[in-house]
Amino acid sequence: MKAFKYIFFLLLIAIIALSIYIAVQPNSFNVSRTRTINAPAAVVYDNVIDYKNWESWSSWAEKDEDLKIMLPENTNGVGSSYSWEDSNGIGTMRTIAATPYTSITQEMAFGEDYPKSDVTWTFATNADGTTDVTWAIAGDNLPFMFKAYTAFAGSMDDQIGPDYERSLEKLDSIVVTAMQEYSITTDNALTTHSGGYYLYNTTSTKLSEYSSKMQEMLPKVMTYAKANNITMAGAPYILYHKWDEENNAVMFSCAVPTTAKVITTETDILTGQLIPFTAVKTTLKGDYSNLKAAWDNTFKFIEDNGLKTAENGPMLESYLNSPMTTANPAHLITEIFIAVEKKEQDIE
Repeated sequence: MKAFKYIFFLLLIAIIALSIYIAVQPNSFNVSRTRTINAPAAVVYDNVIDYKNWESWSSWAEKDEDLKIMLPENTNGVGSSYSWEDSNGIGTMRTIAATPYTSITQEMAFGEDYPKSDVTWTFATNADGTTDVTWAIAGDNLPFMFKAYTAFAGSMDDQIGPDYERSLEKLDSIVVTAMQEYSITTDNALTTHSGGYYLYNTTSTKLSEYSSKMQEMLPKVMTYAKANNITMAGAPYILYHKWDEENNAVMFSCAVPTTAKVITTETDILTGQLIPFTAVKTTLKGDYSNLKAAWDNTFKFIEDNGLKTAENGPMLESYLNSPMTTANPAHLITEIFIAVEKKEQDIE
């Protein structure tokens, strides 16, 4: 009997000690992970703000093939949400605040035994164009059973931290890969470029200096048009007069189309006119690094279809948007026009 009482008291003491140990565990938690992603903040933000993208980079979805993700009609922006179900129950995530390209605030709830948690994302742009993406989750006023679970299963940082790291790693890969996507489409029918007046500056330079020269010259023409309230009649473009790889030389003009002839006041900003011409048109959707492939595709189309480039005919590259307004290079749109001698007709 005494032995039984002794064992009982030992168990009671152990239970009391264990309860005290659990009770003094932290009443809150905060888990945070940061990864530097080689992409503009706007591109990463646009992926994270839309829950329909989450399954592709979620480490939990990667680990659990039975995980069910339920998407409502609204998955993007403030007020959007999604939910999931696994062997532990049902969870929900809701976006409650967002500052475009800077931060996202969300609220997560999982089952009835777990308190709601605050989830935050921050996107900090670095000088080199990369983005520090920080994903954090925090909770407080933790119930006794929740603290008991973490006391033996491991801290929230131990449980969630590795999944945050893996998810950010996958997000990095997906975003960077998506930025490299591109398509090249050459129209099967010839097109007529409408031509028209344009403002331009022009130069000859080495091929190795072409990119820096173009980036310097085109903004000058656009700035001149804006400063003088000149209405642009379309997208800016590069008009190529000569491209000589053998002699490392290129001659080109940076042009802005105008609605009428403009008498300029600066000696390096001139006015020209393109006469309407028949052309083969190619559209590149993607980064400018794919322009050579787009030009090669256009010339191949001309050769394959028995066409001939027009002697001294225009060859131009028109930019329908720009990196200044389009963060994701996969969304850049460039049109190439090469004048040909054949009259407009469908190509069989």
